[in-house]
Amino acid sequence: MGRGNGSSATDFILLGLFSASQHPGLFVSIILLFLGVAVMGNSVLALLIWGSARLHTPMYFLLSQLALMDLTLICTTVPKMASDFFSGHGSISRSGCGVQIFLYLMLGVAECVLLTLMAFDRYLAICSPLRYPVIMTPSACVQMAAGSWAGGVLISLMHTIYAMHLSTCGSRRIHHFFCEVMALLKLSCEDTSAYEKMVLASGIVFLLIPFGLILTSYVLIFLAVLRINSPDGRNKALATCSSHLAVVSLYFGPAMIIYMTPGSSLPPEVDQRLFVVDVVITPMLNPLIYSLRNKDVLWALRNVLGSRLMLTQKR
Repeated sequence: MGRGNGSSATDFILLGLFSASQHPGLFVSIILLFLGVAVMGNSVLALLIWGSARLHTPMYFLLSQLALMDLTLICTTVPKMASDFFSGHGSISRSGCGVQIFLYLMLGVAECVLLTLMAFDRYLAICSPLRYPVIMTPSACVQMAAGSWAGGVLISLMHTIYAMHLSTCGSRRIHHFFCEVMALLKLSCEDTSAYEKMVLASGIVFLLIPFGLILTSYVLIFLAVLRINSPDGRNKALATCSSHLAVVSLYFGPAMIIYMTPGSSLPPEVDQRLFVVDVVITPMLNPLIYSLRNKDVLWALRNVLGSRLMLTQKR
């Protein structure tokens, strides 16, 4: 397939994820299947939380925001990648590239902040249950969610403006399946070493520090859980926390490798596979991790399905 057909002189060319594969169609089909599962899973999870009074708690409100972020994240990258594959060219305008960079970074930063706040929520619920309803009020939850989104917007805007003002020389071919800021920097003819240090600093602030705070929260939670006398209470606390830790590991692990290692040290193929975990696999698995082990979510789902079945029978 011609990778540059229909592109203008100012467009970038995305080389795609499976350009060197012998069976790219099979892999694209798998990625589209993941997209379908992610869209359905995150949409259902968010709608269940919003529609079920039993799930109107701080923990589930924050979880609904995570579902929205995951839904937006996978829809930012995968549809364009699939469209490029089936159309036979991977051109993307400069403005389209800027939009992809902005959305990916915004959602990435917002998820880091939100996952940290979710760990804080679980810490309060288990370690300070008497203070929990005083601190985690509905207005506080809205402020947490708004702060996550706003922080993502501000940080992403700064990075996107810098990246899109860099001049490029020579090839306009981006060795990636979407416009990613570090991949775009490789096309620049300017000295980007100062900016790469800023990316490392951002990684420390939005990846390493939140990850450390989350681990600290869960160490304290684990110590508190050991003191719970009720086996049911202990198991419920561990199940909730283990789900969140699984999500944190899936998200923070690849992101820290990508943004906290020197830009030239990772081969492009390894870099792209790490991004697949972050932008495809994690958004697909998150609703499954949170719902399959969560009795409240399963109860809400059964309740909705039961109501639908009763309405169908009455008709």
